[in-house]
Amino acid sequence: MNDIEQKRFPIGAFEEPENICDIKLDEYIKVIKDFPGKLKSLIEDFSDDQLDTQYREGGWTVRQLVNHIADSHINSFIRFKLALTEDNPTIKPYDEAKWAELQDSQNMPVKPAMRMIKGTHQRWTALLKSMTNKQFERTFHHPEHNKNYDLRHCLALYVWHCNHHFAHIENLKKDKGW
Repeated sequence: MNDIEQKRFPIGAFEEPENICDIKLDEYIKVIKDFPGKLKSLIEDFSDDQLDTQYREGGWTVRQLVNHIADSHINSFIRFKLALTEDNPTIKPYDEAKWAELQDSQNMPVKPAMRMIKGTHQRWTALLKSMTNKQFERTFHHPEHNKNYDLRHCLALYVWHCNHHFAHIENLKKDKGW
């Protein structure tokens, strides 16, 4: 992997696990539960200049990443709820790159996004802990990928997503000596 790819995918691209046992599910739920506090600890002392630093050339700023995480994770939480209450619903995709260019993602303080992440993850954790194995098999349809996703594998993707963006910020912090 070259340097640009390493900065883009610091923990590697998502690889869908074949089988996700109950022990692994518990590990995934713990990541979802702990992520907001972990992210807060990573960025809580960042200045506005640091928040407005791109994690890689051509990439988003830390501020945009935090807002993206809030947007993405609330969308995922809603997709879980749709899959749990409807039969294989077709979800609404969104253009995450365009969302990251909107003014609320580029210019607002990160505290509102951090509050959203904290609240979303608290509710998501409670929902995940209440789910049965049968419920983790429920699906939604993603029209852009023309594929059905089950909630067990969707959870694996969002655990990767947490770790992926955390690594972006953590690596930037190390590279800059912050």
